[in-house]
Amino acid sequence: MNSSLAVATCLPADADRAILVGRIWLEGTGPMLVRIMGDGIYDLTDLAATSSQLLELADPVGTLREYGGARIASTAQVLANSAEDARDPALPWFLAPCDLQAIKAAGVTFVSSMLERVIEEQARGDAGKALAVREAVVAVIGNNLASIKPGSPEAMKLKDVLIAQGVWSQYLEVGIGPDAEIFTKSQPMSAVGVGAEVGIHPGSVWNNPEPEVVLALNSRGEAVGAALGNDVNLRDFEGRSALLLGKAKDNNASCAIGPFIRLFDEHFSIDDVRQCDLAMRVTGPEGFVMEGASSLSKISRDPLDLVGQAIGQNHQYPDGFMLFMGTMFAPTQDRHGPGQGFTHVVGDVVTVSTPRLGTLVNRVNTSDQVAPWTFGVGALMRNLGRRGLIR
Repeated sequence: MNSSLAVATCLPADADRAILVGRIWLEGTGPMLVRIMGDGIYDLTDLAATSSQLLELADPVGTLREYGGARIASTAQVLANSAEDARDPALPWFLAPCDLQAIKAAGVTFVSSMLERVIEEQARGDAGKALAVREAVVAVIGNNLASIKPGSPEAMKLKDVLIAQGVWSQYLEVGIGPDAEIFTKSQPMSAVGVGAEVGIHPGSVWNNPEPEVVLALNSRGEAVGAALGNDVNLRDFEGRSALLLGKAKDNNASCAIGPFIRLFDEHFSIDDVRQCDLAMRVTGPEGFVMEGASSLSKISRDPLDLVGQAIGQNHQYPDGFMLFMGTMFAPTQDRHGPGQGFTHVVGDVVTVSTPRLGTLVNRVNTSDQVAPWTFGVGALMRNLGRRGLIR
């Protein structure tokens, strides 16, 4: 994994003009908000104590361009030290770039992943039945629903047809119905950053990564930047029952975000996010390789529509929120035998990348073996208080 944690790999292709903010852990100090540049990591502590506070500024980009923080370390050194299996705790490493923000996710926002969710449900979480179920479902539904606008009259007519044919699903409801699926992916402060291990529940035998773009939003619901994310998913748990969604989605280290938040400016905007093509690669310890892609241009709901369904008069986020926007990547490549599809093994290295947002790299372990989550909101408040940063 160390070879992937390089400046040329992890930073955007146009890093020289990108405004990148993140968080590092500095031994003896704790979490620090930083600006990330090609030549170094710069302290933003005097500007904002938390990532959430920074995104609340009226003009975070303009403020950062005028602010000169002290250089802490070289970017190359911090990236190299972020590999959890080879970390020197005396040196800084990257954390997830968010802190107090709620971590939300939109589900079933792509047709391909919607079909896979229907298959999970029909197979009752049994990977061995997935191939036959997939063939049967596609025979009825087809695999080209991209022209259907969720909530439209055409979508409602399709719903009636599918109900009549006995294949309606709760996943189709949120995939083509008027209401998006917005759920809590993880708790504030629980996401891991680049180089860290991501966790799968030890009881899961059918699971996968979900490469996504994650919007960074302030308390006013303004999209101020974006990051990469891996919404680690347990297909067997969720497939057995949608009521197991929390157990399928929220476990130790099951949420990775990073390496940074790229702030929106004249060089990178929400329109660029709409056109992002994410590449994903899984490299297994036994030599297995799987590659996939997820194109935001094929999303069924516009990113800002998802934001509007997450925040409004019915729901506020006083510390802002991070919003996973879903993935079209649904792995079906056989790994352990014909018809078995894909599932993780311990030691997999997952790489999610796109030129304008760099690369997020994580190694897979089980959630009972990854580093336990011990530094939460209370610990952060005590830390900031000792440093005189709560104001």
